[in-house]
Amino acid sequence: MKLHTLSALGLTVAGDAEITGVSADNRDVRAGDLFVGVPGDHVHGARFASDAQARGAVAVLTDPAGAQFVPDGMPVAIASDVAAVLGRVASDIYGNPSERLRSFAVTGTNGKTTTAYMIDHILTRCGAVTGLVGTVALSIAGREIPARLTTPQPADLQRFLHELLQAGGTDLVMEVSSHALAQRRTDPIVYSVAGFTNLTQDHLDYHDTLDDYFEAKALLFEDTKSDAAVIWTDDDYGYRLYERLSNAVWVGRIPREGRGWLVEGDAAFTLTGESQHVCHTGLPGEFNVANAALAAAMVLEANVPGADDAIADITPVVPGRMEVLSERPRVVVDFAHNADALEKAITSLRHDTVGRLVTLTGSAGDRDALKRPIMGRVVAEHSDIFYLTDDDPHSEDPEKIRAEIRAGAEGLVEIREIGDRASAITAAILDADADDTILLAGRGHETIQDVDGQLIELDDRVVARDALARRDRP
Repeated sequence: MKLHTLSALGLTVAGDAEITGVSADNRDVRAGDLFVGVPGDHVHGARFASDAQARGAVAVLTDPAGAQFVPDGMPVAIASDVAAVLGRVASDIYGNPSERLRSFAVTGTNGKTTTAYMIDHILTRCGAVTGLVGTVALSIAGREIPARLTTPQPADLQRFLHELLQAGGTDLVMEVSSHALAQRRTDPIVYSVAGFTNLTQDHLDYHDTLDDYFEAKALLFEDTKSDAAVIWTDDDYGYRLYERLSNAVWVGRIPREGRGWLVEGDAAFTLTGESQHVCHTGLPGEFNVANAALAAAMVLEANVPGADDAIADITPVVPGRMEVLSERPRVVVDFAHNADALEKAITSLRHDTVGRLVTLTGSAGDRDALKRPIMGRVVAEHSDIFYLTDDDPHSEDPEKIRAEIRAGAEGLVEIREIGDRASAITAAILDADADDTILLAGRGHETIQDVDGQLIELDDRVVARDALARRDRP
């Protein structure tokens, strides 16, 4: 498309060029791209316009402050609020790819990744060619690309959708974070079906209050963002959301008024609504039954051909989500990084743990600090031994983070504090008895630890397997 057509969106355009793509990172620019320069934490992105031009960018989209950095003679489009228009601009340039895809979006505090993987699993069993966007990875027709953010920035997201279509894609499955909704990263996508898992305290470093956090999540269910809504209403905030929506479908163990699906059973469960379906998930825990039920209901709501048979088994492999590495001792890796997720993960393991239940976790720095003592108390109340360690301290003092977690657990459980996470994991596994269960919580699939800007390779699963191998040596 031509740059001058962006004037129809209210942008001020100087010069013209044929645009074939969009990039907000000068290092990722391809020939024919529109380079997007916006203010960053330390420097205005438009300062990199010259480098982007050298890499093939043919025009720049920026704000009035960034216009001064655009090379003389380079075509430019200026918007007072770039974030407000970037999704629409990128979608137009790539031919509005989301309009040619059936699409599913999942939001909530916990369970987004697993539910998205479950939807993708069901759709694949139905014969769909899917694109998956989430915390763990992006994938196109099964080909994975590591994920930087739960929800990509608008330019990256629209390029991904364009490439999905080029690969023969039929369906899109996305985790959508509250940050992405507040920042309008998904605009102008209107999802076929949006789903809500639950809402608990998290991200209050970004959202001032829990109600603000809820309202950010609720944006996904506006008419401009989704055509249909499926809500897990056993969650208090889920029921609150359901009550404000006129055409939502409820899912849960507690019957509600209106259209919905009643869940009965455990790993093998029935969904009863306008029809009845027998489903099964091999992923452990009551919370995964909830995730599976929500995933099945969302696909049924979309009337996907073959769904009746495909939802019979909902057991995808989800990296770092209740991932079992060994049985004696049982070692489980999970992403649980707030109090609610920790409680659900720990209690799901308690009923079939013969020996001691050992939990290892920490908390990320530069994030919601209010949750730390609550996390400590939850671990203490439900575990026999608590290995207190570091997560990603970022720029915070890791000892301070651990002290804030310890404040909630002190005197309630045996605490073994080892700051170095790899050392803590190794000690927990080497000290365990064969009948013990060890939950390595907080990082899940992550492979890089940020310690004051130093990026360290650290994968809980790799460290754990090395420690398990040491146990097996004579």
